[in-house]
Amino acid sequence: MSRSIRFDAVLVQAVIAGALSFAHLHDLAEAAGQTGWKAWAYPVSVDLLLVAAWRRLRTARRDRSAWTWFVIALTASLGANVATAGLLDLHHVPAWLRILVAGWPALAFLGGTLLVHTPTEPPAPPAQPVDEPAAPEVEMHRTDEPALDPPAPELAPAPPKPAPSAPAVPAALLDHARKIADAHHASTGSPMAADALSARLQLPAPMADAIAAELQLA
Repeated sequence: MSRSIRFDAVLVQAVIAGALSFAHLHDLAEAAGQTGWKAWAYPVSVDLLLVAAWRRLRTARRDRSAWTWFVIALTASLGANVATAGLLDLHHVPAWLRILVAGWPALAFLGGTLLVHTPTEPPAPPAQPVDEPAAPEVEMHRTDEPALDPPAPELAPAPPKPAPSAPAVPAALLDHARKIADAHHASTGSPMAADALSARLQLPAPMADAIAAELQLA
């Protein structure tokens, strides 16, 4: 309940402050010769520039252009509030103030255009922590006790590697190789060499040697 009451109070305060500032800007513009709807447009222009500069500052805190236009809009709003508080004769407005009020639309248009179309710099990526190398572990020994090195384990001799056995040749593959050798012998009149049979079958060397041994090829 207290939170909702505090929010309502802030909202009412903001509406009152905005209405008073709006009225002061309207009265000053009207006193400077801007009558009719033009006098009502000046407060809107000042407040919009102030809001645009503030929104720009929320995304780019270090943007000097946004700070400049924020200060200009805030000065215009505060100046109108102070000027209409009795410090300025609204029936005899000085010429320099008339010039400022007349030139405000162009200034506000320039500021709003720059705030909208100036690209925002992407935020810098966060620095990644560098992994520091771990400190080497140092084994501490007492000075009154000598450090005993553990005896080196005796390495058992490695067992001898068994001699590679010839691969088993499937019967179907052996029959196919025998047909090829017989066909070569029938066509050329000489037995087929082992290298030629290996190249014809396109088999690994151990398998080709085993087939040549079975067929007794040189």
